[in-house]
Amino acid sequence: VQLQASGGGLVQAGDSLRLSCAAPGRTLSEYFVGWFRQAPGNQREFVAAISRYGGDTKYADSVKGRFTISRDDDKNTVYLQMNSLKPEDTAVYYCASRGYGLAIAPSLYGAWGQGTQVTVSS
Repeated sequence: VQLQASGGGLVQAGDSLRLSCAAPGRTLSEYFVGWFRQAPGNQREFVAAISRYGGDTKYADSVKGRFTISRDDDKNTVYLQMNSLKPEDTAVYYCASRGYGLAIAPSLYGAWGQGTQVTVSS
């Protein structure tokens, strides 16, 4: 079952957005979940990851202090709160899952779905 990312949009630099990652028909609480992004011409890159139950998180240096990953297992959803957005945050954002570990390599995750576009204008 693929994860579904949503919540993207067009915003101005300095604005905030909250992305959601849903898992229809799947118990997301059983998985570690990661957020990734891919800008045109670039490779997919790690953004943030969260452990089962949310006790541990990991962030890319480029978003540390601005983005926050969280999960609401009652809603079967993982969130990415993005504050102080910059034009360089413009990308398609994806969520994916794995059984264990806060890995940063996209190849270690599965259940990729269609992403959500985030565009930050200057």
